[in-house]
Amino acid sequence: MFPFQMRPDQIANEIYEFNSKLAQGLNTLTEIGDIEVGVSEKEVVYEEDKLKLYHFIPHVNKPNPVPLLIVYALVNRPYMADLQDGRSMIQGLLDAGLDVYLIDWGYPDGGDRYLTLDDYINGYIDRCVNEICDRHNLKKINLLGICQGGSFSCCYTALHTEKVKNLITTVTPIDFHTKDDLLSHMVRNVDIDLLVETVGNVPGELLNWTFLTLKPFRLMGQKYMDLVNLLDDTKKAKDFMRMEKWIFDSPDQVGEAYREFIKYFYQQNGLVKGNIKFGKKIVDLENITVPVLNIYAKDDHLVPPDSSKALEGCVGTKDYTALEFPGGHIGIYVSGKAQKMIPPSVAEWLGKRTK
Repeated sequence: MFPFQMRPDQIANEIYEFNSKLAQGLNTLTEIGDIEVGVSEKEVVYEEDKLKLYHFIPHVNKPNPVPLLIVYALVNRPYMADLQDGRSMIQGLLDAGLDVYLIDWGYPDGGDRYLTLDDYINGYIDRCVNEICDRHNLKKINLLGICQGGSFSCCYTALHTEKVKNLITTVTPIDFHTKDDLLSHMVRNVDIDLLVETVGNVPGELLNWTFLTLKPFRLMGQKYMDLVNLLDDTKKAKDFMRMEKWIFDSPDQVGEAYREFIKYFYQQNGLVKGNIKFGKKIVDLENITVPVLNIYAKDDHLVPPDSSKALEGCVGTKDYTALEFPGGHIGIYVSGKAQKMIPPSVAEWLGKRTK
């Protein structure tokens, strides 16, 4: 008998145990109630179109005098950075003594169809930075970009270095043509003009399923089989459903901005080649002369480490720090080890560069 073979009675027992857990799980799911997200107290301090700029209430009496603006990606909702108590990067940053702001892009609709990346970077982000500078009577603030928001933050800093004191990037794609970038290989040959002209704003559901197909067995099958083993614990089941809520809460993507992002960044790899132009200015990463902290995830399947680490060879700063997180793209924000590592590291790094 081969080691992997099972006797009929063993198979029957496994099926019975699975069905019993599943039956119990149905009761657990009915007891979960509403799935709440976001744990840190915040207030809206600026609004424009669909955008809201949030200010989180500081956790210390005298936070770092230079506020930190978090720029999230367009493709998902930013509450991933503040998911729940004990699994919140923002909560950790506040506990570490930082004064935190965050841009919530909202849910675009047909009226936003022709917004460009220039509108986002030289428009929305710049006006949010100005608002924060005015509130604190400062000329510069700290900037933290998450994933695509990190790419935007690099572009913004290169174009507006005079308004950025320190730049932090987390799981941020810079070189979009690294050999192990599966997502890049998928989209390089897409006729993006045909897609946008056909559908207008790109459905968030379409993009979400694209991300899931990068790991189809794990993300579309195995995790739901594993869920059965969690369903006897209401808290663990609720944590699972909270994550599912975020995964499938995907805003539609503005047609024109999405077209530009795929063309300029993924297909032309313009960020490292230095040929992206917004308004009348070229995005030259060598113009980034402020201190940079680049945090990447060792096991990231969406933004491979080599894509993020390419930033070091592109920027002009002499104060460059790289930090490797031993986990994946999402774990860097919600895992227990991330809570112990990322916020304290960011706060310590910023503390040494605040005068």
